[in-house]
Amino acid sequence: MNFMSELHPVLGGLIATLFTYAVTALGASLVFFFNKVSKTLIDIMLGFSAGVMIAASFWSLLAPAIDIAARLGKNAALTVSAGFLCGGLFVIAADVLMSKADKMKNAEKKTKRSVLLCAAVTLHNVPEGLAVGVAFGSLASGEPGVSLTAAVMLALGIGIQNFPEGACVAMPLYVSGKSKMKSFMIGQASGAVEPFAGVLGALFASAANEALPAALSFSGGAMIAVVCSELIPEAFEGNKFAAEAGILSGFIVMMALDVALG
Repeated sequence: MNFMSELHPVLGGLIATLFTYAVTALGASLVFFFNKVSKTLIDIMLGFSAGVMIAASFWSLLAPAIDIAARLGKNAALTVSAGFLCGGLFVIAADVLMSKADKMKNAEKKTKRSVLLCAAVTLHNVPEGLAVGVAFGSLASGEPGVSLTAAVMLALGIGIQNFPEGACVAMPLYVSGKSKMKSFMIGQASGAVEPFAGVLGALFASAANEALPAALSFSGGAMIAVVCSELIPEAFEGNKFAAEAGILSGFIVMMALDVALG
């Protein structure tokens, strides 16, 4: 933590999103060691990540956005609500594009399916990278409501979520006939967009102090939308008790760490 506190916020955002990408690659690498991964374990990890991300959306993004907007003399309720809605609509638009891609996938040749699958997952990684970047970039503002601990925990939560995500992309590709190396390369590529999105988010948040409440709340809305559209439905497809335990555990861990250390 001391090491991260000495870095420029943009560099911190880059390192944090490189970490989340690396965890995606680590998850995809399971294809070299296993033919399948326990669905219950994946349900627990997805649930835990959902809990962390829900808690992080409030304590790391929305609460600071409300405080900063009030200090800047803005209408906090309107500013944060508008940013939150825009973030959610961004993910909804991504879902619409993915639905169209899925229809194309069913109609296209088998050789193009892996590309479309990777593109769909990659599209959802954009708001995650932006959220981490904005969290780190906001540190440059010096606002008391912004915490390095919260930014690091947000990156950790997204990284945990990326592990099963990488495996969930690589494993089906291998089962469908792709080589282990090709399955791994496509799986890890799905997370490669996060460092780019993270740097963009950090640059914007660190340069535009007046827009910081909107940027933070946008990221919060995007995070909640990703949790609702992807993590929770996928986690509850299998063992719902494992998913519930994961969500509660993740929320408690993130909340306790942020309150105790933030």
